[in-house]
Amino acid sequence: MKKLTALLIACILAFATFALVACDGPQEKELTATQKIIQEAEGMTLEELGRKAIEESKGKTFYGVGNSSRGKTALPSFISYLQTLDSTYTLNYEWQQPKNNKIFDQLTADSKKATGTFAMTLIQDGNQIESKMVQTGILDTFIPKEWAEANGTTAENYKGYLALQTLNKVFMYNTNTTKTYTNIWDFVREGEHGLFMDIDSEIVGKNFLYMLTKPEYSAQLKTAYDKLTGAQKTYVDNAVNAVAQDAEDLGLDANGKYALAWIKLWVGSYNAQSDDGPICNDLVKKSSADQFGLLVYSKLRSVSETEESSKNNIKVAAYENDYIGLGGYGYCHYLFVTDNSPLPWTACAFIAYMTETVDGFSAWGKDIGGYSSNPKLAQANEEKYHHMTGGNDESGNVQFAALNDKGFDWWKSRLVIEDPEYCAQVAFTVGSWIEVLDKYKA
Repeated sequence: MKKLTALLIACILAFATFALVACDGPQEKELTATQKIIQEAEGMTLEELGRKAIEESKGKTFYGVGNSSRGKTALPSFISYLQTLDSTYTLNYEWQQPKNNKIFDQLTADSKKATGTFAMTLIQDGNQIESKMVQTGILDTFIPKEWAEANGTTAENYKGYLALQTLNKVFMYNTNTTKTYTNIWDFVREGEHGLFMDIDSEIVGKNFLYMLTKPEYSAQLKTAYDKLTGAQKTYVDNAVNAVAQDAEDLGLDANGKYALAWIKLWVGSYNAQSDDGPICNDLVKKSSADQFGLLVYSKLRSVSETEESSKNNIKVAAYENDYIGLGGYGYCHYLFVTDNSPLPWTACAFIAYMTETVDGFSAWGKDIGGYSSNPKLAQANEEKYHHMTGGNDESGNVQFAALNDKGFDWWKSRLVIEDPEYCAQVAFTVGSWIEVLDKYKA
């Protein structure tokens, strides 16, 4: 088995090296019609973009597609904003939310048309966005002027995609337990089976595992490992030793073996679920003793208080004072203009509206666990919704501790944050290694 694994890794690295050599770096290309509009739009204020949108789309139909259905919720507010600039403005709209990761196929098919159906998209999974959407020229990045200024840069100087928000998935555990979860390694100790959306059902979960091998995160796993003692340390040591050669073969740094060990133990033990909603509904029950999960933080919003279920039946692991290590992972909803957009000016204006105004972001900003990429907007959003004290009653007493969101500034050093370029870089190497684990588990 070890020889087979070594051979597989050697083949992976050889192919990756060939691919890098074969691609002699990105070539300068002439801008497409949409990219020329984006270049002009990046120098405009929201109001200026709004007037361009009115001129382009008045009386027409706007089609959007996204992983989040809330794009549809945000559009009426956007239309209302444009009506403050022109009271006679009207816009019909439709929003699609493909299931089972079909959004990439849908956008690819639409890109074959000279003029597409979809004006823009709100999309997740940085790995596939990088490899299937951006490198292929299907999607174009637009950086709004005032968003860039709020982040202390300019559209021209900003490198990366435009994120509407960062969402977090966090470790939560049922309070009806004699166990303690004070270290990220506790979630992969012998006999544990965390509730988690299967990595083949939601690919951002696989990106989380990829990101653990990035040096800044593998170092945090090593720091947490150093706190282990006794039988648990022996159990983890066996896993670390088993993957040490694989880490070296995959070109990971000195702490890479700790990342691979955690990944191997996690993939081999988690209890695969189809969605985060049922995970949350299960965890908050009195009867769910000794269970924990890694799930979207905002799912707590939908918990109704009953005799059996309560938000007080769970704890967010990272909020405990003695917790050591990473408390979950963060991934983004990204905004793009389709390169063959039928309404590129309107798409740019809508994107600017969502990333620069509280009303535009409110479809997402009303919930905990979703953080605007615009620091000024994030502050204004907190001032409106008071998420940091959202679990307190009217007298200021803590009613539901888990609902007191500590905010992105607190969370960002405690999360594995998705990096699309890194995910794409290791998807074939580390990704293939994980595929073997996953198939073995199945």
